[in-house]
Amino acid sequence: MSSNLRMARINKQLQREIALIIETRIKKSSVKGTIITGVECAKDLERAKVFFTALEYRKCPGILRDLNEIKGAIRSLLGESIKLRRVPELEFFIDGSSEYGAKIDSILDRLGLIDHDARNNNTQENDEFI
Repeated sequence: MSSNLRMARINKQLQREIALIIETRIKKSSVKGTIITGVECAKDLERAKVFFTALEYRKCPGILRDLNEIKGAIRSLLGESIKLRRVPELEFFIDGSSEYGAKIDSILDRLGLIDHDARNNNTQENDEFI
């Protein structure tokens, strides 16, 4: 079990560091709006799958291309900022879960299964605590 906790900590640390590197150290403007949603690193630290999305989902394929062009630079900067015996090879993937969720909401909305009044009340109540 401690191995799973260790990998979870490594994945979270990689996620934070990659997001920070993209935001502060990478000059390519097309990747600035990237949101790193998760990282799944192999146990041997050989490879890491990095999942991302963007505020404008339709731009994700272009961002994926740009991230693949600069993944070597990101890996080098990651090696400077994180203490691991091996910095994993990065593989970027578009995280489609938010798009999938929006599609499900749209279907439920068309079927009339979403109560908009209850949804709006929950949103207003949550805004009061922020």
